[in-house]
Amino acid sequence: MVEVRIHGRGGQGVVTAADMVAMAAFAEGRHAQAFPSFGSERTGAPVVAYARIRDEVIRTREPVEEPDIVIVQDPTLLPIINVFQGMTKDGYALINSTKSMEELGLTHLVESHAPGHVVTVPATDLARQYTGRTVPNAVLLGATAALAKPFRFESVAHAIKERFPGKVGEKNVAAAQAAYDLVLSTKEGAHARAN
Repeated sequence: MVEVRIHGRGGQGVVTAADMVAMAAFAEGRHAQAFPSFGSERTGAPVVAYARIRDEVIRTREPVEEPDIVIVQDPTLLPIINVFQGMTKDGYALINSTKSMEELGLTHLVESHAPGHVVTVPATDLARQYTGRTVPNAVLLGATAALAKPFRFESVAHAIKERFPGKVGEKNVAAAQAAYDLVLSTKEGAHARAN
């Protein structure tokens, strides 16, 4: 089973991101679930959403405490919440930021995981460039497909188009593809430096 935890703020599409993780898994004929955990339900408040993917039926319903994949949609959460708590040793972390790991204070996280398992992606910038909006969720799903490979990019594109039909979906797929390509090149560079 692949367990995903997504951290962000209200208005950033955190719950929608978890739904699209499940939709991508469904597109591949797998079982999935997605559900949110709200604090105060208002724009800008911290929000956490969870998703699980498995080839068999998923019976558990509790929050994801030991995620295989952590997605951070808003880096301003890093100093106030331990978003990486419980992340598995072989886990993946994806942070929406233009800053380096050193600037984010995450050098220890990078060093404690395999090369290429902890990356940043300028998801907000890519969303703005391709869609004209600053909602990073679809972009980060494309990046997740490249980083941890819980599903194929084609499944992400399908989920995005299902959720956002028409031109909005097409623009979000283009943004997700840009993030997918960026993460693939980042991972290749990390592996080359490690060898």
